[in-house]
Amino acid sequence: MRTPRLADLLLLLLGLVIVVPVGGVLAAWLQWDAASADILREMAGTVLGGYALTSLVLCLAVALGVGLVGTACAAAVTMFDFPGRRTLEWALLLPLAIPAYVVAYAYTDFLQFSGPLQSGLRAAFGREGRVFPEVRSLPGAAWVFVFSLYPYVYLLARAALAERAVHLMEAARLLGAPLGRRMRTVALPLARPAVAAGIALALMETLADFGVSSYFGIQTFSVGIYKAWLAMDNRIAAAQLATSLLVVVALLLLLEWKAQRRLRFATTRGGRAGGLDAQPVVLRGGAAAGAFALCALPVLAGFVLPIAFMVRPLAADWSVLPWDRFVQWAFNSVRLGVLSAALAVVIALLLSFRLRQRPDAVTRTVVQLAGLGYAVPGAVIVVGLLLPVGWLQQAAPQLPSSYWVTGTVLGVVWAYLVRFMSVALQSVQSGYARVPASLDDSARMLGTSGMGLLARVHWPLLRRPAAAAALLVFVDVMKELPATMVLRPFNTDTLAVVAYQLARDERLGEAALPSLALVLVGLLPVVLLSRTLRDRR
Repeated sequence: MRTPRLADLLLLLLGLVIVVPVGGVLAAWLQWDAASADILREMAGTVLGGYALTSLVLCLAVALGVGLVGTACAAAVTMFDFPGRRTLEWALLLPLAIPAYVVAYAYTDFLQFSGPLQSGLRAAFGREGRVFPEVRSLPGAAWVFVFSLYPYVYLLARAALAERAVHLMEAARLLGAPLGRRMRTVALPLARPAVAAGIALALMETLADFGVSSYFGIQTFSVGIYKAWLAMDNRIAAAQLATSLLVVVALLLLLEWKAQRRLRFATTRGGRAGGLDAQPVVLRGGAAAGAFALCALPVLAGFVLPIAFMVRPLAADWSVLPWDRFVQWAFNSVRLGVLSAALAVVIALLLSFRLRQRPDAVTRTVVQLAGLGYAVPGAVIVVGLLLPVGWLQQAAPQLPSSYWVTGTVLGVVWAYLVRFMSVALQSVQSGYARVPASLDDSARMLGTSGMGLLARVHWPLLRRPAAAAALLVFVDVMKELPATMVLRPFNTDTLAVVAYQLARDERLGEAALPSLALVLVGLLPVVLLSRTLRDRR
């Protein structure tokens, strides 16, 4: 009986570690003081309404944009056949490789007042002043988010349509329904849950963003949290503001969960429907050109143009690039990524193994808590992580708790685990779903149990899912900005932090090098994802 009790204690400890940041944010309301009350009262009378309105308008624009772009592209490549379709199927995933803040830097460098486009137009037409509106604006931020995040909707909608829509569209065609009616009454209702889930994921990323909003000067809730904390030097007020953002994220998470449940109901079994061998509708002439342009525009706006805009200053002057410091930045990023990915995969394997062997209430609760972090913005995690540390430092000044969290990589790795544990868990659990339970029974009959079962039976079958989990966590850690920027130790700048700092200082030519390095790393999971989708056909 001692081993299960020890395992339960370890699971509870792990759950406590994962849930501390969120619990710290919620517990901030128990430490109400006059200073934080004055700050919140002042912000409520001045800027808090603007934060809420800006975040709302931005989310509405992003939801509309990613819904239209992602659904239209998914429908085009799934239900129609036109020249270039197979290339665009995977090319539409490429914007996932570029962090949104890198896209913002690229567009700003090319489209700002002193950029090459406006300078060339003023010289060509003899005009003075601004040629077109400032890119650093709310519409500019919406543009960046739409063409960076539409793949969330595209992926889910494409999967939903490929499962059943093509076959049911063929059945409707044989019954005499025209194409417009088939799209309106068959395809779109089937894709609606997937679209809702994708929009919810895109909105979570929008609310969690700090790089684009801060760089563009957009006063969103994430920026307000950092101002209350760093500019006004009040962590309690920042945490209390973070609870508002946390409530909105929880509602979006609930929406995504319900949409995913409806999506599982809508996409039951693929294959033939009623004996029909369904084929996409072949487009020719102007219709084919229109479909190609529809799918090529998001790739152009979300990947090709940002890459071209970043390569231009690199090609113009290689001498300005800090090559010596770039090696150190890259080493710091890789070190943090490898360490976090290894820990996340180990913890995910242990939790998934425990859940498979003993799916009791304690294990399920810990796994669910560990999986919630991905929906929590980095700003909330940072605030919730440092608040308990500050309370512990006040209660026991002799303990070096603050040093271990802020002076070493422990704090930033802790934040990474809270933020990205869900990524590793989903990949490992999907691998476990393909391991039949009969293998466990056979191994026990042959005398293998406990950790030996995990090492000798499960691990050889879980190597590929574990490798995929490590890759995804590694790339997410490389791109993470808010938690890294606040919690990193001195002289531990990463590629993401340096790219943000250089862009903020208007040194966009130098920011291109770390930004392109992040893009190259981000291409790895995109290639993996495109191969996975191709293998499932």
